[in-house]
This record gives sequence, C-alpha cells and structure tokens, in this order.
Amino acid sequence: MTGVPGRVVVRPQRLTRVCRLAAALLLVVFTAVALSLRAGGGADVFGPADQVAMVVLGALAAVAVLSLTRARVEADATGIRIRNVVGEKALPWQVVRGVRMDEGSSWASLDLHDDDTVALLAVQANDRERAVRAVLALRDLLAASRRP
Repeated sequence: MTGVPGRVVVRPQRLTRVCRLAAALLLVVFTAVALSLRAGGGADVFGPADQVAMVVLGALAAVAVLSLTRARVEADATGIRIRNVVGEKALPWQVVRGVRMDEGSSWASLDLHDDDTVALLAVQANDRERAVRAVLALRDLLAASRRP
C-alpha cells in the first residue's frame, strides 16, 4: 500500500511471494523432467523436441500461476480502479455503497448501489494488518467522497 495522502494502491503481498515461488518450482520440475527424458531402446523414444516441449509446458504453467499476481487496487478522491485476475474495472465513488471484508473472507469487496458486489482480490486476508489498513483507507476515501 502506498503512503501518498489521498491515494491508495494495494497489491497482494503473500500471494505474490507464493506464486513466484510456485512458478520457479514449476520451471525447475519441468526442466528436470525434460532433462530426464532419454532416448530409450524400447517403444518409448523421447527426443529433443519432447524435452523442449516439457520446458515450454513448464513455462506456460509458470505464467498461468503468475497471472494470479495481476490483482491491484488503485483509489483516490475520484474513484477506484480494480484489476483482478481477468479484467479491469473503474468505478466512481458515487456507485459504491461500502467497502467490506467479512470475517472468514479471503479478500475484500465493494458493495455497489445496484446490489452488485465487486471482489478486490488485491486486498487479501492473508496479508493481515496490511489488508486491514487498506480496507480502512478505502473506507476513508469513500467517506471523503460523500462529504459536501
């Protein structure tokens, strides 16, 4: 979370570390499997193309895991911009009814006036105090937008 007054930027911390570690492990495991593929004398013959394919599959799996770290929330006096795993959304504060993080929830969410809910995947419960500070800062921005 940034410390700029009147602006909140949040990205998941623990999830990012876990995903980076998982992506690295995937690359190592797939590369090790690729290197262990040997041309055999039996019916199962693996060549260099198979080894390259295994490394490419590992890289694709690593990219898929890293896509979970895309989540980001940026908010200021004008509104909130949300980027989740798939898609982005920008909302003015006028359409937001509340910012909540229920007990037992994995992430925070916005309640909108049209009874819709928008997940804030960047505000992860496993970030603990950081998540609480982010929710409180977003609530402060929402309250400030309501003042005349």
